[in-house]
Amino acid sequence: MKKLTKYSIGLGDRFGHQGHAQLRAIMEASNKGVEITPVWNKSNREHIIIGTQPYDVRIEADSVTTEADFKRPYFVDADHINLDSVDRFIDSSDFFTIDVASYIGKRADDAETEQFLASTSVYSGKIHIPGIDDPVRISVSGIGDIAEKYLFAAIKAGEIYRKIEKVKGAGNFVAEVSMDEVPSPQTPVELFFILKMLAGRKIPLQTIAPKFSGRFNKGVDYVGDPIQFADEFEKDLLVIDFAVKEFGLPANLKMSVHSGSDKFTLYPVIGALIAKHDKGIHLKTAGTTWLEEVIGLATAGGDALDFVKELYIKALEKREELCAPYADVIDIDPDRLPSGEEVSGWNSLKFAGSLRHVPENPEYNSDMRQLIHVGYKLAADRMDEYFRLLDTHRDVVADCVFDNIYNRHICRLFNLNS
Repeated sequence: MKKLTKYSIGLGDRFGHQGHAQLRAIMEASNKGVEITPVWNKSNREHIIIGTQPYDVRIEADSVTTEADFKRPYFVDADHINLDSVDRFIDSSDFFTIDVASYIGKRADDAETEQFLASTSVYSGKIHIPGIDDPVRISVSGIGDIAEKYLFAAIKAGEIYRKIEKVKGAGNFVAEVSMDEVPSPQTPVELFFILKMLAGRKIPLQTIAPKFSGRFNKGVDYVGDPIQFADEFEKDLLVIDFAVKEFGLPANLKMSVHSGSDKFTLYPVIGALIAKHDKGIHLKTAGTTWLEEVIGLATAGGDALDFVKELYIKALEKREELCAPYADVIDIDPDRLPSGEEVSGWNSLKFAGSLRHVPENPEYNSDMRQLIHVGYKLAADRMDEYFRLLDTHRDVVADCVFDNIYNRHICRLFNLNS
């Protein structure tokens, strides 16, 4: 049976050049006593924009692990798939992030709803969840409201799961259900009943990705109240633990944090809570590796620096077009973006410092970083030239990728000395 280990990290590599550097970070963590399973992920949207195929991710993952003689488990994630996109991923993937966001808020039929309400009547009133001091209070009508919002999405998750299972076979892949790309976070009590719905569809999910309060913008730090996040996150951990026992879900079911890259404020909080409760975590990162490629090319100077300056200037011109697909997960203030004329005069140190996520550096510009984050299409439009530069400056780019994943992410999350 394909089984996700306690700790895992989703590694996005949009252009398929940094698998070795990413794996080196995983192996260095192992040297420090933290075993992390790498999961290479790439969404359907990214494949369409870049012009790649899902099997390209499988080729990369298989080749870098073979060359590194990596003997532990690894996975290839069909990232944020739904009924419309799952087919093209089935053959090459063994991890499926079943995204139900587009189905949330649509009503299930009356028979399904009545059946669910009948199965949950025992939970109306008070639910005593071990570890949570105050009992969770929920009325019959409150359960009905949750069903109205989430039951249809759970049913669709079951349809997607069965479609994958029909081809792959039971036990031959890891299932995650995600509901993070929605306007409102799920409360711990909502999560409890969502897990009941998913168990009722007989989905052996190994990770669940809820939406938390606060902003999880792409490629930058968390915006919100870390104390409130800590309270929600801990309660969610305890809800998952209780639901596993209550509903017969897989024992290794764990939390997945999406848009998890660069959330430096939260890593100590998450690390402390999973240690306190002896729980696992799946941290999903994506575009941060593409950003490190840009930073590496800027650091290299010469024509590589000229190339990334041109990308930025083009991104300024196409800002609204590039940002539109990511409107819910970026916050860019156009007034804080340096002009193209200004950037054209920058040296390597200034450009790289503006993009590299080191908040204490006065050069760092989170708005510029977010714009470049969503601007990868511009590199795809000049693919041959971009790949030539990546190959020419392979070592400096790889060092940036490694340093970012290992020192800024893994060491902070697991409290390791770099």
